[in-house]
Amino acid sequence: MSKHPESQGAAPFSRPTLADVARLAGVSLGSASRALSVPDQVKPATLEAVRHAVAQLGYIRDGAARALASRRTQTIAAVYPTLNNPIFAHSTHSIQQTLWALGYQLLIISHEYHIENEVALIRTIVEKGVDGIIMVGTDHDAGVFGLLHQCKLPYVLTWSVDGSSYPYCVGISNFDAAYQLAQLALSRGHVRIGICGGSIARNERARYRRAGILAAVSEAGLSIPDEWIIEHEFSYEGGRRAIRQFWGMSPRPTVILFGTDLQAMGALHECRRLGIEVPGDISLVGFDGLEEAAMMQPAVTTIRIPDSDIGSRAARIIVDLIAGKPVEAQQPMQATLIEGGSLGTLTAARRRRAGR
Repeated sequence: MSKHPESQGAAPFSRPTLADVARLAGVSLGSASRALSVPDQVKPATLEAVRHAVAQLGYIRDGAARALASRRTQTIAAVYPTLNNPIFAHSTHSIQQTLWALGYQLLIISHEYHIENEVALIRTIVEKGVDGIIMVGTDHDAGVFGLLHQCKLPYVLTWSVDGSSYPYCVGISNFDAAYQLAQLALSRGHVRIGICGGSIARNERARYRRAGILAAVSEAGLSIPDEWIIEHEFSYEGGRRAIRQFWGMSPRPTVILFGTDLQAMGALHECRRLGIEVPGDISLVGFDGLEEAAMMQPAVTTIRIPDSDIGSRAARIIVDLIAGKPVEAQQPMQATLIEGGSLGTLTAARRRRAGR
């Protein structure tokens, strides 16, 4: 039966040191250090002896000491507005896999749309020590950018290129994507368009999506009443509430453009519960291109954000910025329109019936 270290005379909870590794391997302290730091620069026999000693002792290098010596923590922080949206999970996975391959770890932070907490959160992770930061969106408190510049900390902005001249924005034009969705709805005969997004305060994604829809509608010679532009949380429940709110209006829109697929899917579920036919009674359009949206009945018309590509590209760029390598200014990434059965075609007769 194995014995605990304490019963063998070892100090309880004492960690083996590099000197212990060198002694067991029968090499100098310098050789042991080189074997762990630059293994390609030591003899194979030395490397094998050191690795065997490490395994036998259970030695783990002191990350804090290495960070102090190299001024690097090999850690990147990613700051998200929420962890409750599957599309952010897809991006996070892509960032993490890419960073791992490049020798970095990922630290994930979320302020859950409490924008007022973002500066404090970022200050905390900067104080703990990270080599760079990836943030969602381009609209952040001036204090955030001031802190990053003061600390000379590289950063990448993701998901959006709207409203920023920063060269390292990895994302789509939310304005263009929403404009495209609105044009599709207009081409299907819809002239009474409702909008349900999230709060546009300190959220350029929501703000530019709304602006893109309004631009397309205006170019068609139409307008959207103020009461048909509403805000609800980016969630299933937000979509459910929106349907109940719109359905109580008279007149009401014939199509609703949502800020996320989560809202659109929640709205579709609520329509089924209330006996509202989609797209017979009302059409619904999402935004994000979640795989789950295509599984709904009917499938949700939406526009797909290249979430995994955003994550991997952002990860590569932040590592290059940390290394001081030249990085080209980024161009907007392409979003993909996905037509589903949730958007119907509104004939003149149906428009007259909807106008009752």
